[in-house]
Amino acid sequence: MSEKTIETYGKGFLVLLLPISFLIIFLVATWRIWLGIILLVLTFNVWQLYKWQQWCQKVNPTFHQLIRENQGRITPMDLAIKGNFPGEAAKRYLDTKAAEFGASTSNSEDGSKIYYFITASTLGSILDSSEPPKELAPQPVAQHALPFLAPPPPQTHLEEPEPELPPQPTPEEAKKPLEKQLVFGSLIQSELAKRLNVYSSTVYKRRDDPDFPEWSRSKDPDGVAWKYSRKTKEFFPVEESKS
Repeated sequence: MSEKTIETYGKGFLVLLLPISFLIIFLVATWRIWLGIILLVLTFNVWQLYKWQQWCQKVNPTFHQLIRENQGRITPMDLAIKGNFPGEAAKRYLDTKAAEFGASTSNSEDGSKIYYFITASTLGSILDSSEPPKELAPQPVAQHALPFLAPPPPQTHLEEPEPELPPQPTPEEAKKPLEKQLVFGSLIQSELAKRLNVYSSTVYKRRDDPDFPEWSRSKDPDGVAWKYSRKTKEFFPVEESKS
């Protein structure tokens, strides 16, 4: 290594050594001042922390009241209005409580911060709302059938026969004498309707009329009058009943 190189390194070392030497001399001369400044700052911080804790103790009742009223939901504005103190203090207080109790936060649409503190009452409400609705007991269909599903009640009809076409007697029946038709001494409704050449329903409607004998006489080919017996539900010739 040449003398020129050694001389270059020596000058560089002196350039670094001189500032360090001056700094050490300054600190040794003023260390009491710096120590006083550090102690003053620490004392001020401790005092501020003590004042903050005292203030938080006064705000705690208000905070607990709002938590109960709002079911764990609170904003810095709510706390500031309730306690009548600045919003920055309310926000700092809620940040401290959120870190202490592990609360969750979210931002509303207007940009304000909302704090959610979980309490026993709010947890119970969440669990109640998450339970599925109770299923109703199935009701027997037979006991609660709808009216339109029930079978129609049986209807009692009179013995009115369905309308039918007027009987068309055959030539043999037209030539058949009354004595052969009255094998049993009477005629049923359909037989009499054929003899009178009318509807069976017409005989049914007029059989109880007082003028039924005269009406049947006018329809009968032999001019025989007929009367109706309710007991046997058959028709008898009036002349035969008189004899």
